[in-house]
Amino acid sequence: MRYHLIALVVVCLDQLTKVMVKGFSLLGYHHEGMYLGQSFPLIGDVVRVTYVENAGMAFGISWGEAKVVLTIITILIAGFLGYYLYKIKPSPLITRISITLLFAGAVGNLIDRALYGVIYGEAGLFMGRVVDFIQVDIPDVTWFGNTYTHWPVFNVADSCVFIGIVLLLLTGGRTHRERA
Repeated sequence: MRYHLIALVVVCLDQLTKVMVKGFSLLGYHHEGMYLGQSFPLIGDVVRVTYVENAGMAFGISWGEAKVVLTIITILIAGFLGYYLYKIKPSPLITRISITLLFAGAVGNLIDRALYGVIYGEAGLFMGRVVDFIQVDIPDVTWFGNTYTHWPVFNVADSCVFIGIVLLLLTGGRTHRERA
């Protein structure tokens, strides 16, 4: 249960940062947010806050008209991770942390996909776009004929998923303590 609460805190942080970027109106208070494409430096030009929306999944991979399928898959994955987090109590701490981060990241982006379209009056249920805003500069890289000047813009939930996967890879994906 403790890890579910940690995931809830991370999801709240993710959603708070996203609505601060996108803007909101609540109980008579209006926060304008940023306009799509707006960018300002956070740490010089190395780290910037740049507001973009991602209609697809990681790295802007598009699902086109099958976007509802992506949202339903995300619901299933988040449900599995939430249940799995409950079931892996005897697992090593690093494994529980990585599953917690994966769960929080899935739920954070699921909220955007499932609800933001409706909440912001931009699309139907399950048809929203994920709010991304952290842009990190990298040395220019050309890969498969495309030149990249920065890492794809991401958010707190994306960071959780990335870190969770890296931690699982570092531990070899072990979910149970090894017996001596």
